[in-house]
Parts: sequence; C-alpha cells; structure tokens
Amino acid sequence: MTVDPAPTGILAYGAYLPHYRLERSRITEALGSGGGRGTRSVASYDEDVNSMGVEAARVALRGTDIVPDVLTLATTDPPYLDKTNATTIHAALDLDPGVMATDAVGGPRSGLAQFILAAASPWWTTLSVASDIRTGRPGSAEEALGGDAAAAFLCGSDASGDLLARYLGSASVSREFLDRWREPGNHYSRVWEERFAEGIYTEMALTALERALAKAGLGTEGPDHLVVSGIHARARRTVTRRLAASGLEGRIADDLAGVVGSMGAADAGVSLAAVLDRANPGETIAVLSLSDGADAIVLRTTDHLTAGRPAPSVADQIESGDTGLDYAKFLTWRGFLDREPPRRPDPDRPAGPPSHRSEHWKFGFIGSRDRSTGAIHLPPQRVSMDGGAVDDMEPVPMADVGATIATFTVDRLAYSMSPPVVAAVIDFDGGGRFQCEMTDVDPDRVAIGDRVEMTFRRLFTADGVHNYFWKARPARS
Repeated sequence: MTVDPAPTGILAYGAYLPHYRLERSRITEALGSGGGRGTRSVASYDEDVNSMGVEAARVALRGTDIVPDVLTLATTDPPYLDKTNATTIHAALDLDPGVMATDAVGGPRSGLAQFILAAASPWWTTLSVASDIRTGRPGSAEEALGGDAAAAFLCGSDASGDLLARYLGSASVSREFLDRWREPGNHYSRVWEERFAEGIYTEMALTALERALAKAGLGTEGPDHLVVSGIHARARRTVTRRLAASGLEGRIADDLAGVVGSMGAADAGVSLAAVLDRANPGETIAVLSLSDGADAIVLRTTDHLTAGRPAPSVADQIESGDTGLDYAKFLTWRGFLDREPPRRPDPDRPAGPPSHRSEHWKFGFIGSRDRSTGAIHLPPQRVSMDGGAVDDMEPVPMADVGATIATFTVDRLAYSMSPPVVAAVIDFDGGGRFQCEMTDVDPDRVAIGDRVEMTFRRLFTADGVHNYFWKARPARS
C-alpha cells in the first residue's frame, strides 16, 4: 500500500537586514549623477554573506527545537571559493556534525530555487539560507539599486512540527539568454540593455505563475498575496503592471526595493518573510522570481503562523535602520576607496589548527559552567575561578543570552576598517563577563548600563583567510 507523504512547507523563518542604510541622494551629491530616491541596505565593514546568513538563521531557529538534516546557502557573493561557506554558518549555529552543509552559489536564481526544493521535500528538514551583498561600479544603477540582506527558512514535513505555511505547488521556466553576467574576480556585474530582456522575462514570468497557480488548485482565483521579485528592475515593474491589470491589484506585496534595494539571491526570501509577518492564517501566498528564467511557488498559511512569527519583523528592521552612512565610508567598506589605515601592524592570518581546536568557542560562542558552583567562564576554562574545581565543566551556549555594558573605552588608534573601535566589558544575564568589540554603535552614544546582544561578524581578513568571531551590538529586541 502506498502512503501519501505528509504535507510539507515552512516550519520557521527569519530575515536579517543590516543596521546601515545609504541614502541614494548621497551618491548624486558626491558624483553628480547616479543615485536616485530612497535608500538601500548596506552590510557593515565587518559583515559578509556568511555572517548575515548566521543572523537570519538565528532568528529562524529561535523558539524551535527542530534540528535540520541539511543546511544550504545560496549567494552570488561567496566569501570563499574552493571552500564551503555553509560550514561557517553550520559552526556558528553549533549544529550537529551530522547535518549536511552545502552551497548554491552563482546566480540570484539560486535563492528561490533552493527554497522551493526545501519546501517541497517530504524526506528531510532543510534550513534554507539565502544571503547576498550587491555591489556595482560607483555611480551605476547597480550600486544604487542593490541591497544587502539575508533570509532563512526551516522547511520540512508536518511530521517534524507545526507548519506555518504549507507548500501547494511550484513551476519554473528556463531559457538561455544574456542579461547579466560577472566574470570570476570582478567586483561588479555587467548588464545588457534592459529592453532586450524585458519581454523575455515578462513571458516567462506569466507562464510560471499560471502553471504554479494551476498546480496549487487556485486557477483564476489567484493568491491572496503576490510577491514579485528579481534584480531586473524594468521587467519586474512590467510584470507587476500586467498582473495588477489582470485583477491582482491590491494583492501585490509592497516592493522593498525603494527602502532596502534589490537583494539578489535573498530578495525573494526577505520579501516572502515580510508578507508572512502580516498575513492572516488560511491565506495563499505566491512568490514569483525573475532571474535567468522565472520561478514561482505557492503557499497557504496555517493557524500556527501568528504564534510562530519571529522578532524582529522585517518592517521593524526597516524602521530601525541607520541612514547616517556617508558615501565615502560606503566606498571604503566596498573596497573601492583605499584609505590610509591606522598605523598599527596588520593582523596575522588565523591559523587552521587552533581555529579547529576552539571551534565551539570561536564559532559557536560556547562557554563553560562549573558544575559545582554554576560559575560561567568566557572563554571556556578547565579550572574554575570560583572554588578551583578542575575539569568539572559543562558547555553553556551564550550567543543568545542578553548582556549589559559594565564599562567601555573608545580606541581611536586600534586597527579597524571603520575607526574608532569601541571595546566593552559586558555582563551576561545569569552570569559570565566578557570583553569584546562593539559594532553597529555610535561611539558618542554608548553608555554604561546599555543592553547589548551578541552578533556574528568577520573581524578581519588576512592572506585570504576570514577571521570570524562574535561582537556585541545594541539590543534590537
């Protein structure tokens, strides 16, 4: 007898937008052209695809005890080649070694494609992460219209837990044509004249959506919410107009491109997360993405959605963004402006063996707790500072524990891509004290007693090796 597999879909989700925003008018002020209206999200100097992916995944996994079987990362800007980037996210989340970690890198299409495969699979639970940093030549439309962000979806069958949204169907259309390309080693993409691809994308998008809705059993009824995603701005606008004219006006989700930018592989995921943040139970959501073809997926929200929503929401992160970033600092962070660094020796390359030996501390931020006294040690120790017990410790995860600034200093001479450096001593709730660097903070506004939370960042890169560790930032939630 054949047994039908359990329904599949989204078990948990999360999105991450960097703290900083660049007002596009600042590009025009500096260069006399380019720019435009609105803002774009900007990854800080100590963020990359891996660190943002960790932050989105932490939001998704908070509040659930479901352990994924597979972790996938989709991006167009991998920090490493010839090395799997998803393993860095795997280590920072302190996942079991038996969880497979793998990359899907290259085109923006990889973001929604890996999510569709994860949401439709009844065979394993997948943590599908899409994270991207979008860079264009200074003054270009690519620079102004891009955006940096990450999204994460824990997908599996209803047997793994309570689904927040059920997978109903999907469809894809693929064609080979030259629209956007970037040779390995280049910092920015090149784009063909937009009118060439506009008609091709429009035809494929309407076909993919029609087929996906038919598979979902919606037919001409259409979804309650429709996300139109893609980094081809002209085609996206044309498709949106065509769908609005077909009777879907009022159901099309707000376009985040004006305030966040087009987020590459993460665009569809972040836009879907924004809809899930406000959708009602029992509603249908269609996501349509244009990138080297067209992909569409249809979901139906469940009664568990309201209780399963993460914090902070996408809207909250948009609202709290810092728009004070100047264009010169943005160019410096992107590597287009080579400025004089602080006159201190360059940092040494992190070595492989010690990084491996301290993996749980360096990546997972796992301290140690004295079993007899409960004293917490950061970094982990063999000998307790309270009573002197030896090798009587248990691991204690600290990455999600809130803390308070006990004291701090502002160092204007230390090596940093964005001086000055704010170093703080923080006291964790329930015990444990640690000295660390702060990020996403205004040095003139930091104060003793401020609440902070930990965030996974890239400290520096030396000889091609990225040195990841944890910093403190002002509490978001």
